[in-house]
Amino acid sequence: MKWSIIKTGLSAFCLLPLFTLSQTTAPADSLTLKQERKWDKRVHLKYERWERLKPTHAKMQYAGGMGVTAFGVGWDYGKRCQWETDFLVGYLPRKYADQFRLTFTVKQNYIPWSVSFDRHWAIEPFYCGLYVTTIAGEDFWKKEPGRYPNRYYNFSTKLRPYIFIGQRVAFSPEHDLLRSVSLFYEVSTCELYLVSKATNSSLSMKDILRFSFGVKVQLFRDNP
Repeated sequence: MKWSIIKTGLSAFCLLPLFTLSQTTAPADSLTLKQERKWDKRVHLKYERWERLKPTHAKMQYAGGMGVTAFGVGWDYGKRCQWETDFLVGYLPRKYADQFRLTFTVKQNYIPWSVSFDRHWAIEPFYCGLYVTTIAGEDFWKKEPGRYPNRYYNFSTKLRPYIFIGQRVAFSPEHDLLRSVSLFYEVSTCELYLVSKATNSSLSMKDILRFSFGVKVQLFRDNP
């Protein structure tokens, strides 16, 4: 199977949840949610019409293949906010590239559980997802240029799909604007590293895994 087909599928998976935003059904009331999962107090905030375009959170992430640091916004949805879609813009300074470069990332997260300890603290013990990153510049390509022999390069230098797992800890302040502030870390890898590992047994897991961390600010507390 060609890697270009796999990348197309990963990109489609990242973008597909966006089409569900306009079809999100109204959640059960908070009492029902507490009866279902007393330890999971996440409640999706239902927005109407144009408000659905309003980001629900902002993020900053360090490393992870999307530049030295990336900043962006995102949207959560689902009955318990278990889905997130993020758009981030990162940068590579000249120290790490031939010149200053921008990166652009679309990221899809799935957070199955959130465990609340009290009204202020919660932990998301496991979440996972994937993202696709592209880098600006004419020196990078999606399809192999004609100047190279056929299949000389089997991978795009313009797009890079990643998979990841991570954990978060969240604090909910008594503030009208903020719902919570979360610190997180992630461990990720991309298709290039996985193929390299499969074809080169001398590579260790630390050679193909990347560690990143960041902060997420959840916005717009739901005032009754």
